[in-house]
Formats: sequence, C-alpha cells, structure tokens
Amino acid sequence: MLHNHSMKLTDLKYEYPEELIATEPSRPARVMWVEKESMPIELTIEDVLGRIPPGDVLVINNTKVLKRRVFTKNEIEVLFLDQVGKSEHSNQWKVLFPSKKLPVGSILELPHSFKMKLIEKGRPQIVEVTPAIQEADFEKFAELPLPPYIQKARSERHNVSEDASWYQTAWAARPGSMAAPTASLHFTMADLKKLESRGVIVVEITLHVGLGTFLPVTAEDLDQHQMHAETYDVSEKVWQAITSAKENKKHIWTLGTTSTRVVEAIARTGKLSGSTDILLQVGSDFKIVDRLMTNFHQPESTLLALVAGFVGLNRVKECYIWAIARKFKLFSYGDFSVWLK
Repeated sequence: MLHNHSMKLTDLKYEYPEELIATEPSRPARVMWVEKESMPIELTIEDVLGRIPPGDVLVINNTKVLKRRVFTKNEIEVLFLDQVGKSEHSNQWKVLFPSKKLPVGSILELPHSFKMKLIEKGRPQIVEVTPAIQEADFEKFAELPLPPYIQKARSERHNVSEDASWYQTAWAARPGSMAAPTASLHFTMADLKKLESRGVIVVEITLHVGLGTFLPVTAEDLDQHQMHAETYDVSEKVWQAITSAKENKKHIWTLGTTSTRVVEAIARTGKLSGSTDILLQVGSDFKIVDRLMTNFHQPESTLLALVAGFVGLNRVKECYIWAIARKFKLFSYGDFSVWLK
C-alpha cells in the first residue's frame, strides 16, 4: 500500500488524565458527534438513533467473548488463546503470561487441580495443560479478559460480577473473541428494534477479536507492524444488503472498528469468510464505510490509527482534545463517538 506519509507510532500519542479511564460502563453514554469540518457536538445515544436514516445499513458484530483469563494458584494471570495440537494425552495451548523468570519445563498450578507446563517461550508462549482442559472448565473458573488498563484503574485484577453482562454485547451469539467489540456495549436490543422499525437495515457480521488487541504496536513505523490475523464470517445475504445499499447511495454505518475492518477487508479480497490482518490507517482508502461509530481509543493503538485513517490524524487529535476537555470517559467502558465522512 503506498502512503504519501508513512504513519509513525509517535503520531498516535496524546495525553489524557488517568481518571477519565472508565472502570464501568458509562450510562447514559455521552456521544461525541463529528461531522466534516465542523466542531464536534455532544449528543445522546437516543439522538444518534434518530439520525440514522431509513435505508441506511448498520453493521454490528455478533461475536461473544470467551472466558479465557485464568489465575494460577499464586495469582499469575494466564490468557488462553488457541489450542495447538490435540492428542488424547496432551493438550497444548498458545497463551500469554509473564514467563520471563520461568525456565522451560516449569509447572504452574491452575484451579481445580489442572497443571500447566511451559513448553516454549515467546509471544505467545506454548503450554501443556493436564488433564485436558475443556470449554466447561473455562466456564467454571476462568474470567473474561478485560483490558489490563481497566484492572489497573480499578486496582483490582479480578472481574467484578457485573462484568459478565457489562462486557458482552446484547447480541453476542458466536463465541470466539478475546475482547468485546466495545462500541456495541452502548446499545440494547430495543435500540436495534427501534432502528429497524424506522427502516434502517441492521446486519450482523462476525469477527473474533484476537491477540492483536492485546499486543502493543512495537514498530516505530506503522507499515512495519504485523497485525495478528483474526477470523471473520459474513453471509452472502448480508454482503448483498451492504453492497446494494452502497449502490443506492445509502450510508454504511459500522458499529465499532471490528465491523469496519471486516467490511473493508471483504471489499479488498472478495472473501466472505476467513481471516484478516488488515491494518487501516492514514492513507488507507475506505471503500465501504462512511459512518464510523466507535469508542475512544488508547494512544499508540491500531484502533486509533483506524480512526485517523478515516477522518485524518489532526482531525482525530483535535476532537479527542475537545472530548478530554469535556471529561468524556475513555476506552472500553467509556463514552462513544460517531464520525461522518
């Protein structure tokens, strides 16, 4: 992809006060509504629903977050990603945990007498769990993998009981995600019904958020950053609805960066399912989306790069400054923003 200006990690830096990190969902959420050229305005979610015209398409992600964060007996946090190989006697997993001080072969005790042996270091690490660990076991003793900055802002590493509903979307249906598509947390099933009754076409896609969400951008130059591939799936019917609305000059609203990445990936490859490592940033051409609905994102993240790609880096920065000055809540549990192209 040719960029006139290759994006640098430092382009995505900005300052914010720690106390603006939301540690529980903002209800009612405040919305920063940004139209071309003009200053942002503050709206309610209710207002936003009223501003989506009939015939427009709203794309939502129906992925469901897996309980995959496990604490060892001595409170080391392990994030279980994917199974590696299956045989009756072994059960290997890709995981992320602080293993710097541990030699290969180390054994850690998990809840319910499971044992975890470190097989290979790296990012991610490979471990072997005995006995074999099943989905039902994770349901029993694992927690939802909330973003580490929420744990830090709460000074509490464990989930609170409300996270079980706070950190899943109202329409979460297909298990497979390592993180919630958090823009969706602002909306209820009743909101979707209201939109549909007004003639808005609401379509579901699936993208399972993967490891990429947790790994910081380490390349100084964004073109060098390798996104981790994430699996997605979109039906023929949904894609048809999106493309025909587009042909009829209707707007495509994507709820969240995940929905955005999926439709833009399909526009480039034509593949309705598979995996994508698309990194949208300054210089990227958005072929489908012209209404982006998303939360506020962390500095130096690929998510912030996506928004900057959509409306321009300086535009994002001046709007974020506006929101921070007005004490909008930030990140996964924080407030909401809508960007019009």
